[in-house]
Amino acid sequence: MRRHRAPGFRCAWLALVVLLAASPAAAKGIIADVDDHLVEITTDFAGQDILVFGAIDAPGDVVLVMRGPLGQVQVHEKARFAGIWVNAATVGFANVPALYGVASSRNLFEILPPDALDRYELGVGRIKFTPVDGEIAGTGPFKDALVQQKKKHGLYADRVGRVTFIGSTLFRANLHLPSNVPTGTYLIDVYLVRDGRIVDAQNMPLIISKVGFGADLYKYAHAGNIATRLGYGIVAVIVSLFTGWLAHLAFRKR
Repeated sequence: MRRHRAPGFRCAWLALVVLLAASPAAAKGIIADVDDHLVEITTDFAGQDILVFGAIDAPGDVVLVMRGPLGQVQVHEKARFAGIWVNAATVGFANVPALYGVASSRNLFEILPPDALDRYELGVGRIKFTPVDGEIAGTGPFKDALVQQKKKHGLYADRVGRVTFIGSTLFRANLHLPSNVPTGTYLIDVYLVRDGRIVDAQNMPLIISKVGFGADLYKYAHAGNIATRLGYGIVAVIVSLFTGWLAHLAFRKR
């Protein structure tokens, strides 16, 4: 469920930024924070915007990257054999972020040169996937297919928000989390850029966790033993039947 912030929230975060900027830690070029380091996913979760705010010591550009959690993914190439689609080839990638998104004060190509974008993996096309077997040759099409699937499901995007400035040194950005965001620990990297160079950086953790009945079902579904998984299946069927029964009653009342 997306949160609705009170009218006084804008003033509150501005006041917090001013306090941060006046603190000893502000001796560095950039200081930032998020409005909430914990996102709770309930059964009616429909996506949410994360507010990132901060201050820089002098005018410049700001780039935000939200990524995580990292995991291993297998990509299959399908081929038709005797009228049946089968896996013709499989490539495994390690260190694949489940979600990746960028927000910036200007277009990335206007802020940094290509070599810097590659070095810091800024942009979906610049994410470095590591083949599990260490063999890079021939993995390009599999990487492209993986990226396209992530984009299709709204998990990879070069533009999940825009960094806007209030004055020349205070900034804010809303980073959007889709409704299907995976649970886990994420990192939000904040970069300060001047004259085509990253001059300072900071990173902040973001934890996304399931709560309530949905969390219990999730734990059952991913449990290691057969008995627990069987219990999850039974509960899922009961919930499905109960939901159908309620819908039937509602229809009859009409």
